[in-house]
This record gives sequence, C-alpha cells and structure tokens, in this order.
Amino acid sequence: MTHRSSPGLLGGAMIIAATTVGAGMFSLPVTGAGMWYGYSLLMLAFAWLCMLLSGLFVLETNLHFPVGASFDSMVGETLGRPWRVANGISIAFVLYILTYAYISGGSSIVSHGLSATLGLELGAKPAALCFAGVLAVIVWLGAAAVDRLSTIMIGAMLLTFAASTLDLGPGIEAAKLFPAPEEGKSYAIFGLAALPFMLASFGYHGNVPSLVKYYGKQPKRIALALLLGTGLAFTIYLLWLTLTFGNLSQQQMLPVIQAGGNMGDLVAALEHNDGGNLGTMLSLFANLAVASSFLGVTLGLFDFIADLFGFDNSVSGRSKTAAITFLPPLLLALAWPHGFIYAIGFAGLAATLWAAIVPALMARAVRRSRPEGGYRAPGGQGAIWLVVAFGLTVALCEIAGKLKLLPVFGQ
Repeated sequence: MTHRSSPGLLGGAMIIAATTVGAGMFSLPVTGAGMWYGYSLLMLAFAWLCMLLSGLFVLETNLHFPVGASFDSMVGETLGRPWRVANGISIAFVLYILTYAYISGGSSIVSHGLSATLGLELGAKPAALCFAGVLAVIVWLGAAAVDRLSTIMIGAMLLTFAASTLDLGPGIEAAKLFPAPEEGKSYAIFGLAALPFMLASFGYHGNVPSLVKYYGKQPKRIALALLLGTGLAFTIYLLWLTLTFGNLSQQQMLPVIQAGGNMGDLVAALEHNDGGNLGTMLSLFANLAVASSFLGVTLGLFDFIADLFGFDNSVSGRSKTAAITFLPPLLLALAWPHGFIYAIGFAGLAATLWAAIVPALMARAVRRSRPEGGYRAPGGQGAIWLVVAFGLTVALCEIAGKLKLLPVFGQ
C-alpha cells in the first residue's frame, strides 16, 4: 500500500495569504492616517493576533466534525439555527458589500491608469461598467477560469509590488514615519475608527475548513499554515504602511482622504510624490489587487446565490445567478461611485460576527459539550473572551463612526 504524503506547508500558507491580501490593503493608509505610523502598526498587530486566534477557534471546532463540514453547518450544530441564520446573512452582506467596494475601487484605478498612461479621461460610471463587465464574464465562465486567471494575477501582483517597493523604498523618510508630536494633538484616538478596516484586512476564516480537507486532521500543521499565511499578510501590510507613510506626510494624505480615499486617489498621490518615476507599476499592482479580490469574492457570492435559489449550471441558470450576483452592487457603484472606504468599513462591521464572535463562541460551545480534549487553540478562556470583546468593540466603533460620534482624520 502506497503512503500518500501530506501536502507541503507552503501551499496552505499561500492559500491563506492570497485570500487575506487584496484591495482592502489600500484602505489601511487612508484610515490609519490620523494615528499615523506607530499606532497603526500596534493596532494592526493586535488585529492580527485576534484574527489569528479566531481562525484557530474555527480549526478547533472543525476538528470535531467530519472532514468537509462547512462553516455554515458547524455554526448550526454548535450554536443553533438563529446563529446559523444570522451568520449566513452577515456572510452574504459582506460578499455583496465587498463586491461593491471592489467595483468602486476598480473603476477608480482604471480611470486613473487610463488618464496617467494614455491621457484618456474615462468617467467613474463607464469605468465601473468596463471593470465589472469584463470580470463578471470570467466568473460566469466558472471556477476553472477564475483559478487560472487568479494564479497569473497573484504572480503578477508579487512582481509589481516588488517593483513598486524598489521605486518607493528610497523615498522613505524617518521624519515622515516618526514626525515630531505637536503639542496638544492626539493621535491614538483616531485608531478607533480604523479598527473595522484592520479586522476586514484579515478575513480568511471560510478557508479553514478547506485546509482541513487539504491536510486532513493535522491541527499542528494547519495551525502553522494559518500562522505563516496571516504572518505573511501582516508583513505585506507593514511594508505597505511603511512605503506610504514614509513617502507621504500626514498633510499630504489630507487631499487623498478629502477626495474620498479611493484607490486611484492614493496611487495618484504616491506617483506625484515620487516625481513620476513610479510609472505604471503601482497602478498595475492596484489593478491586479482589486481584480483578484473581486474574482475571489464574487466567485464565492456566485456559488452562494446559485445554491440559495437552486439555479442549475446551464447557460440560463448561470445567467440568472450572474444577474443577482452582479447587478445590485453594480447599480450601487453607478449611483455612488466613490464609496470604497465606506464599503470596507461596513464589511468590517458585518465580519465581526462570522470572523470574530461566532468562531470564539463555537470554540466555547465545543469545549463545554466535548470536554474530552483534542486540539485546543492557545490562550484558554481568556483568548475566547478577548476575541469576543474585540469583535464587539469593532462593531461599536464602526457604528459610532458612521453616526459621526468618533473623530475621523480629515473630516
């Protein structure tokens, strides 16, 4: 009998990193501008810790179920039908709002790229139609087309990000990263409004059951893949914040924020500050980041809609699924083309349920109903309540921010 070797650790880590890193990283400098570099890194590290723990809680729960059990079925079995319904609604909302966010961000970067490289001025609405139309066709073709294109895009993203880093790296100034504090000026308070964007930047939890299928019930190996994958995402975010805050001062970020904070606004500011040497690399990276994020999110939403409405895999069935998947966020993008930052914030609000609170409560329920042991995420009960408190705090901060009860830099 032949022994099937276990898949390599790198493969699982890259699945998590590729799911986590995407267009949402462009919101981090915009929302972190008020607290600036030092506090942004501290806040990001804390969010990483909490979201890694919540992923390990999903793993702990998943190991008590047959291989292949879905996130949805685990919630139903451990927490009951009301939680299952609420969790399903929150996931659907996040997928829809992120689709809108990526159309908004994609149209912004397409408009900027065409203007910067070809001198062609394309409005936000035509750009949204072009961006969403092309990628929607790819999703309509199916998972195989998305898989092939995503693989190419991720490789190209790494190359263009490396090239952008080489261009922006020499322009980093310590005085910009660590400006002299102004008397009477508070920085840390702006971190509260940024918390939902930090949480949204570490969303990978739906992939944990996939890793259990990929590796089998090997908790230590999967936990290490989660640590390495999210750690790589954290490293990329750290580098991105260093590049942006090291090249743009807090005052230079103000026009970006006041213009709406969309992806094209940030890229234009960095290119202008670079003196034009950055060229098309950063625009290419931004286009690839938002396109790959769009493909990943909308493929999940497409499958969710098909399953929910019972549409078959025929041309007619897939066309109906595509209409329900893409038309609502596209119409919203046409009506409100500059809502990238707002949408990411709402995604962070909804994600507090399925990416923080629910995983922690599932782990608690499993430990109480099945005390015989097995793998347990580190930190004991304290870690469970830390993640629950983190999720509730993020939700309250996003609600308070939308109600104008929190200070937001530039507003």
